Amino acid sequence: MKLFRTKSLTSTISETTALRRCLSAFDLTIMGIGAIIGAGVFVLTGIAAATKAGPGICVSYIVSGMASMFAALAYAELATSIGGCGSAYNYSYVVFGEIIAWIIGWDLILEYTLSVSTVAIGWSGYVNDALMSLHVSLPSQFLHNPFEGGMINLPAVGIIVLLSVLLCVGVKHSSRFNAAIVFIKLLTIAIFITVAARHVDVRNWGNFFPFGWTGVMQGAALVFFAYIGFDALSTAAEETINPQRDLPIGIIVSMVICTIIYIIVSVLLTGIVPYTTLNVKSPVADALMAIGYPVASGIVAAGAIAGLTTVMLVMYYGLTRIFLAISRDGLLPQFFAHTNARTRTPIKIILLSGSVIALIAGFVPIASAAELVNIGTLAAFTLVCGSVIVLRYKQPNLDRPFRLPWNPLIPVLGLIFCLYLMINLALITWYFFLIWAGIGFVIYFLYSYKHSILNRSQ
Repeated sequence: MKLFRTKSLTSTISETTALRRCLSAFDLTIMGIGAIIGAGVFVLTGIAAATKAGPGICVSYIVSGMASMFAALAYAELATSIGGCGSAYNYSYVVFGEIIAWIIGWDLILEYTLSVSTVAIGWSGYVNDALMSLHVSLPSQFLHNPFEGGMINLPAVGIIVLLSVLLCVGVKHSSRFNAAIVFIKLLTIAIFITVAARHVDVRNWGNFFPFGWTGVMQGAALVFFAYIGFDALSTAAEETINPQRDLPIGIIVSMVICTIIYIIVSVLLTGIVPYTTLNVKSPVADALMAIGYPVASGIVAAGAIAGLTTVMLVMYYGLTRIFLAISRDGLLPQFFAHTNARTRTPIKIILLSGSVIALIAGFVPIASAAELVNIGTLAAFTLVCGSVIVLRYKQPNLDRPFRLPWNPLIPVLGLIFCLYLMINLALITWYFFLIWAGIGFVIYFLYSYKHSILNRSQ
């Protein structure tokens, strides 16, 4: 049995599984910002500063940003030369073979599902706070899952249902909704920067590295969650009008903008209040309240709701496209591989994955799944960087509309940075990751290998 079977660089997509090309470079850039700016800037910055890195959290963001930027450049080259809607799954299939591709695809399904579910729970908390400020209170049993003494986290389930409808209607409508929310989010961040810049107390930076360099690296491994989402852009290759030009622009520009925002916000946040006070669920809003700006604090809380909404939308979108790519290859039931004739969206996949996400968000306590998501993403980034290097040797004459500068230096640096961040994750995270991968191997040999289109064709 050949475990490392590969498919050709081009594959035939039937009319019933085709997606509609309607996204521009601007759409992709806004989608990237929508996916990246969310829980990281509004939640993780404060938590990581208080528990891991102190004011040195800005250095943590620089390290994570560099790792993500190297990976983003690798994604840009592969997205324009290989394409497809499967992101790292597609690239690994072409370069490393089917079984490696299946494991990383299986891993990405978990990553995106947990990401959307986790953010939905956080979104629910912010919405409840906003309602309480308006003197509207929801019954406690509808705000907590059964493990926390409630019945269901109803707001978390409700937002997943809304996003499912948006994705079913079509990606262009979803991108317009995303653009409107991103504008609100960027306006909110601009308000925070304007207010905070006038109230920086340099004494708060006195102990800049309270946890040492180890703390900075552990902080980088944690806040890496903030960058998760840009890779979802590569799943839009089949729906981009001019993917060879627009995909690199969308991926790289959104990454640069978001990295700069993260560094500025982290510097100002630890400058206006002591880092020890930031281990709360809404650190940015609480910091503004602490320096006497309740109105600005309320605006930031509203911006956090908007930010988390777009993160969920883009991550949910990426999940459905990866699921579609795997189903097309027969590794998951091909029943899911069809798109709606009118909207050109994979409605069956959207409804199935949305149901699973809603069940997790509504009934399961997974509020601290960030590190488990991080290791899956870092594994995908590592394979993508490795794919660039290997493909240069396997297919030296392959048309590469976007070619990495200084190759192979950039993918090698990407490999080093991603592996280093993985090492700094908790050991329990590695256990869960290996267990999930083990389940993936069992499914592959019991089902996927037998039903693979490539296997049947051979």
